[in-house]
Amino acid sequence: MRSIWNGAISFGLVSIPIKLVNATENHSISFRQIHLADGGRIRYRKVCELDGEEVTAAEIGKAYEEADGSMIPITDEDLGSLPLPTAKTIEIVAFVPAASIDPLQMDAAYYLSADGVTAAKPYTLLREALKRSRKVAVAKYALRGRERLGMLRVVDDVIAMHGLLWPDEIRSPEGVAPEAEVTVRDAELDLADALMDTLGEVDMDSLHDDYREAVEELIAAKAEGRTPEPSRADESGGKVIDLIAALESSVRAAKEARGEEPETGEEQADRPVAKVTSLAGRKKSGGTGAKKKATAAAKKSAAATKKSASGRAPAKKTAARSTKAKKTAAGTAAGTGAGTTAKKTAAKADSKQPAKKTASRKRASA
Repeated sequence: MRSIWNGAISFGLVSIPIKLVNATENHSISFRQIHLADGGRIRYRKVCELDGEEVTAAEIGKAYEEADGSMIPITDEDLGSLPLPTAKTIEIVAFVPAASIDPLQMDAAYYLSADGVTAAKPYTLLREALKRSRKVAVAKYALRGRERLGMLRVVDDVIAMHGLLWPDEIRSPEGVAPEAEVTVRDAELDLADALMDTLGEVDMDSLHDDYREAVEELIAAKAEGRTPEPSRADESGGKVIDLIAALESSVRAAKEARGEEPETGEEQADRPVAKVTSLAGRKKSGGTGAKKKATAAAKKSAAATKKSASGRAPAKKTAARSTKAKKTAAGTAAGTGAGTTAKKTAAKADSKQPAKKTASRKRASA
């Protein structure tokens, strides 16, 4: 890779000769401007507005424009005479945790390559020190005529540098957030959480520019004289939607994209409604929520057992009473039967006694 800047890293009293190489490249497709009537290329020419003459690059210099429109010429010699310690040096000023760097400050990225055999040892020393400290280095450097801020970190076995915007170049977000008061319900947050869990993680290497591929296909079709098929644009933007319905649809679509079976209407109807909890009170499985559920289930089971036991006790008493009643009835019946039999026997005995008396009287008269 071609270097765009040569200099050194200043690490205390250690100087590490390095080359600066672009770490990124732009793959976007660029277009030329043409004259629609004949397809001729449109070019821009640098013309002096005072005499109307076209000028060459050698005739063009720099100037600072005042508020009133007047120009103050500035030459390269003027700029070269200014004290700029970082003109050819990446000067490390501090080592800080990576989390202390606001991502809003991130700018262009570069690789720092050791320049020569003698630079290998101090380069490796700085790289390993950054790895072990788990910190990043904040540095100053000069590039394209201005001093800049940078952050050095380790990528694989290479020291990379991210250009950083100066803190006063970050604009305040004041007035950007919605001005209207909006209340987000816990049910909506629960669905948003479900959608985030369903989408899960992604392999960053699998992501690609779909639009650029479509532009390349369009150019190829035009070159071959074919008419490309128009694609349907997404018309959902700008419409007022039901947020809950949109989230539920998004969860279903994400599950289908991952090959999971979507729920049927009956399954959705039979599915128990999840208890809505606030985000602040959520914990992982096995936490306070799980303990509360287990305690409630145990109480419910104990109540059911107690109720069942109380229901069995009266049944036993009733059965005992029934048995006692049966015995009493049997005894009564037995007593009644015995009395009847005794009466019958007595009646028979009474009927026999007159016969005996008559027989004895007849014997006496004879």
